[in-house]
Amino acid sequence: MLINCVAYQDGRKLADIAIDDIDEWVRKPGCFVWVALRDATDDELRQMQQEFDLHELAVEDARHGHQRPKVEEYGDMLFVVMKLPEVHQGELENGEVAIFVGPNFVLSVRNNSQQGFLGVRERCEREPENLKQGAGFVLYALMDAVVDRYFPLLDAMETDLEEIEGQIFERGAARWNIQRLYALKRRVTVLRHAVVPLLEVAGKLHGGRVPAACARSQEYFRDVHDHLARISAAIDGIRETIGTAIQVNLSMVTIEESETTKRLAAWAAIFAVSTALAGVWGMNFEQMPELKWAYGYPMALTAIASAAGLLFWRFKRAGWL
Repeated sequence: MLINCVAYQDGRKLADIAIDDIDEWVRKPGCFVWVALRDATDDELRQMQQEFDLHELAVEDARHGHQRPKVEEYGDMLFVVMKLPEVHQGELENGEVAIFVGPNFVLSVRNNSQQGFLGVRERCEREPENLKQGAGFVLYALMDAVVDRYFPLLDAMETDLEEIEGQIFERGAARWNIQRLYALKRRVTVLRHAVVPLLEVAGKLHGGRVPAACARSQEYFRDVHDHLARISAAIDGIRETIGTAIQVNLSMVTIEESETTKRLAAWAAIFAVSTALAGVWGMNFEQMPELKWAYGYPMALTAIASAAGLLFWRFKRAGWL
C-alpha cells in the first residue's frame, strides 16, 4: 500500500506526485523522490523496480521479508534492511523495513509493523539544510528513528528485571520468577537480533570506504553507531543479569525444597518415636508389669507425649519446624 510519494529539491518539498510520474521527476537536476510503502504487494514492488531500476535480488529480499539486518551495494544503489521490534500481547515480535537508496531516490517498504515513519518525513522537511544532502540523510533519519524505538523497549526490559530482582528472596516466588525471567530472556534475544547486526551495518556507513550516497552524512551515521553500541552493551548487561538471576532463583527453589524435606523428616521422626513406644506396649506378652499397674496407661501417654514434645522442641530450635 502506498503511504506517500513526494519529490524534493534543494532540501524542500516540491510536490506530492503520482507513481507514474516518478521517472519524470528523478530526471530533474538536484531532485530526488521519496516513496514509502507499507506491506507492499508484488505488483507494487514490480512497479517500483521498473521506476527506479532496482536490482532483482534486492527486490526479492524485500518481497519475502524475514531478512537479517544488513546493507548491500548494487552499483550506486544501497539496499538496507532493519528490524522493527514491537510488543503484541506481551510478546516482542519483529516487523521489518527494507530501504532502497539511490542517487536520486529513497524507497522504504515497511512490513508487519504498525508504527509508521510520518514523523521522520516531517522532521526532514523541518531541516531543509540537512535534507539538501539528499537520499543519504533520509536513510540516516530512518535509521535514527528505528534505533530510537529500541530505547523504550530496553527501558521496559530493565524495569521488568528490577521488579523480578526485588522479588527473588520472597518465599514461594522463585518458580514464578523463573518463568518471568525466561520470558524476559526471549524478549531480550529478539531485540539483540535486531541490534547487533544493525550495529555492523551502521559501522559500514561511516569512516573508511563508505557508499557514495552516505558520504555527506558520515557524522550522522557515526551517531547512530554510537547509540547502537550503547544499546548492545546494555543488552549484554541485561543478559548477564538474567543468567545470574536464574541461577539464584534455582538455588532458592532448591532451598525451599530442602526446607520442605526437613519439615517432613522432623514430623516423621516425631511420629516414628511415638509409634515405636506404642508398638512396644502393644506386644502381647503376659509378663509386662506396667500393663497391670494402675498408673501404667497415664505413664505410657506421658512418655509418648514427652518424647514427641522433646523432639518437637529440638527440631524447632534447629529451624526444621
